[in-house]
Amino acid sequence: MIVILSKFSAKLYALLRIVSGLMFAMHGSQKLFGFPTGQPMTGDPMMLTAGIIECFGGLMIALGLGTRIAAFISSGEMAVAYFMVHAKGGFYPIVNHGELAVVYCFLFLYFASVGSETLSLKSLLRKKG
Repeated sequence: MIVILSKFSAKLYALLRIVSGLMFAMHGSQKLFGFPTGQPMTGDPMMLTAGIIECFGGLMIALGLGTRIAAFISSGEMAVAYFMVHAKGGFYPIVNHGELAVVYCFLFLYFASVGSETLSLKSLLRKKG
């Protein structure tokens, strides 16, 4: 079974990048536009900045365009979010509700190190050029 899956590792990585990028972008769209739920949080400069990084960084990661820089910035934003917001609620991420910030932080750090090739706008543009 594992050998079969290894043949699809590039496509599975791309799927992970696309899905997590879109989920991250939805956090940003919620902050910027109140979509899909809630009210926009653009009155707070920190939430506005977070919304911009999440929305546009997530889309760049999902599309595979500028993935390394977008993922690096997004990873940093998640580290800042964890320590400025969640860590105040206790040491353990499961207690302070910061586990998603930790997972995104390290996932995006990995994306920054690997970049994007398979199923990316970058590779599509390179083929046309």
